[in-house]
Amino acid sequence: MARITPAEARDRTGPGTDAVLLDVREPDEWADGHAPGSVNAPLSALAAGAALPPAAQDRPLVAVCRSGKRSREAAALLAARGFDVVDVIGGMRAWAQAGLSTVTEPGRGHEHGGPAA
Repeated sequence: MARITPAEARDRTGPGTDAVLLDVREPDEWADGHAPGSVNAPLSALAAGAALPPAAQDRPLVAVCRSGKRSREAAALLAARGFDVVDVIGGMRAWAQAGLSTVTEPGRGHEHGGPAA
């Protein structure tokens, strides 16, 4: 299964692209800080058979989590369901280390990280 760097993930999922960054962490983790424009679909829900959120349906997927473990599991699960999916090496930890920006949900803090993509 294909794995890509955080910078490649940003480039694949940025404005004017078809792919969506699918953050498979739990909602509280996602709310504490996620990539701009990402869509939350927890691995726990996907493993239980939940459908993808509408914003992620019929689009190439780039799975991400905190460290890369859950996103790999999610990518394997989604690939088995026939989705076009890759996952981000190192997850959001590597994303932040690369200086890529993150955002929090209102009331959870401020924007972090590097320049906006």
